[in-house]
Amino acid sequence: MPAVSAPQHLFTTMLVRVRGACASALGAQVDLARVVVEPPRDPTHGDMATNAAMVLAKDAGKKPRELAEAIAAALRADDHVAKVDVAGPGFINLTLKPHVWGEELRVVLESGADYGRSTMGQNDLGYGEKVNVEYVSANPTGPMHVGHGRGAVFGDALANLLAFAGYAVTREYYINDAGAQVDVLARSAYLRYREALGENIGAIPDGLYPGDYLVPVGAALAAEHGPKLTTMPEANWLPLVRGKAIAMMMDMIRDDLGQLGVRHDVFFSERSLIEGGVNKVGDTIESLRKSGEVYEGRLPPPKGGNLEDWEDREQTLFRSTDFGDDVDRPLLKSDGSYTYFASDIAYHKSKFDRGFLNLIDVWGADHGGYIKRMQAAVKAVSGGKAALDVKLVQLVRLLRAGEPVKMSKRSGEFVTLREVVDEVGKDAVRFDMLYRKNDAVLDFDLAKVIEHTRENPVFYVQYGHARGESIFRNARAEMPDLPLAPSERVAWLKKAPLARLVDEGELGILRRIALYPRLVEAAAGAHEPHRVAFYLYELASEFHAHWTRGKDLPHLRFIIQNDPETTAARLALVQGVVTILASGLALLGVEAPDEMR
Repeated sequence: MPAVSAPQHLFTTMLVRVRGACASALGAQVDLARVVVEPPRDPTHGDMATNAAMVLAKDAGKKPRELAEAIAAALRADDHVAKVDVAGPGFINLTLKPHVWGEELRVVLESGADYGRSTMGQNDLGYGEKVNVEYVSANPTGPMHVGHGRGAVFGDALANLLAFAGYAVTREYYINDAGAQVDVLARSAYLRYREALGENIGAIPDGLYPGDYLVPVGAALAAEHGPKLTTMPEANWLPLVRGKAIAMMMDMIRDDLGQLGVRHDVFFSERSLIEGGVNKVGDTIESLRKSGEVYEGRLPPPKGGNLEDWEDREQTLFRSTDFGDDVDRPLLKSDGSYTYFASDIAYHKSKFDRGFLNLIDVWGADHGGYIKRMQAAVKAVSGGKAALDVKLVQLVRLLRAGEPVKMSKRSGEFVTLREVVDEVGKDAVRFDMLYRKNDAVLDFDLAKVIEHTRENPVFYVQYGHARGESIFRNARAEMPDLPLAPSERVAWLKKAPLARLVDEGELGILRRIALYPRLVEAAAGAHEPHRVAFYLYELASEFHAHWTRGKDLPHLRFIIQNDPETTAARLALVQGVVTILASGLALLGVEAPDEMR
């Protein structure tokens, strides 16, 4: 089915009008695709700005300033435009008439939860372009830590954002279940299995996983197999224990992610690339060899690296330098097994084979050196048709009232994500982790994220929504016919005389609301969900500030006694605010509460 259509918003409307003014001024057919309308960098310059004269001057055979004056003259006749200024070499700044903002608020009321939805991700037939977002992909060797949580929240919010922008999104988790680390997991679980049988295992040896989260795995193995595994050689019990341990670890990871509101559509097993009578890693290498991207050769010694670990030998190499990487990359180890990179190439080829041309991977910051080679591999296996964007998520420093928090009884090494969610709640974790750019280190303070202050962004934004709903409850005393059910309330508010919204504080909120659709597209295009969090805080701040003004200036209050028309118009403004706050919070995976205690 085609994707959901999106309501037309103010910037789209004004773009059509500006392009019409350009056509009128030029009096000829010109390519208007490069003309854009956007907020000015300096808000004092007006409500919107356009580059029209700058990009069309050459085709029109006129100087930009001369063309700008002609376009401005046409725009001054537009009934949406109050003022047009030509600045510098030919920039055009627009100030809109107050009624335009009221008309946009009516679009918000009519569109409801679909306001801000975009068609940017749709193709010409109206279908969403397929995007694969892979995130978390933590090794299934234990509980998730807070760093994993940041990648999970970022990936999940980005997937929400892209879906809202019209893309057909698949959320994927890559299970690293084929490396040496899962054999260490199996040996650690086997030790807990012996413990469950009554054996005193003593201290957990170095090199094994010490956390008590493996105790239930040992108990499950004992219940399923009794003492039978103790009579088997390791080669026989290892795959049995490994499979059980991985399954139980993934159940725990899914449950932890579920508590954070994170979900995936696909869990892709690395082991599936080389088991069950298939060898997709080997097939991928041979395919690249036939196309010339894989060869046998020697690598130069690493610059400034440890030469003791360098092995001068003939090996199977991928020509990643042909795609912008610093050096060609090995695909086979000296013992003949595949490198991690070889498996990752085959995995990303599987994404391309499943029809994905747009790939987004969310990785930890320590994988930054891996980006070029993986992007090179995606180009190679797709014949240049697919593109990979890697988003690095920086470290999380866990604090409590400014002091570092390090240890956990459950993991034996670190504070688990589940412990943090249990203590402060899903919403605080998600919003705070998205209220920083993904590539900036995050200080997550367990005490501050539950404070009821303006300095706590998640509280301030959620309180904005709750305050809006409380205004509606209070309005019932003055307007008993106001429905409280959201759908009935919106239908009632659509009839409000919105032309009464003329105060500068009200117009400021309306302007901020009207930015939301453009904000969604910009954030989706840049793969930056933190922009939504920043925007919501700014909208909530303006709303709270205007509410405070009403305390000092009674004529600005949302509810005016004996003035039902002004009250209805201002309640419509409140509805616009709560609609956008609820929409943006949903993109971030955060609740929009009707009341807060």
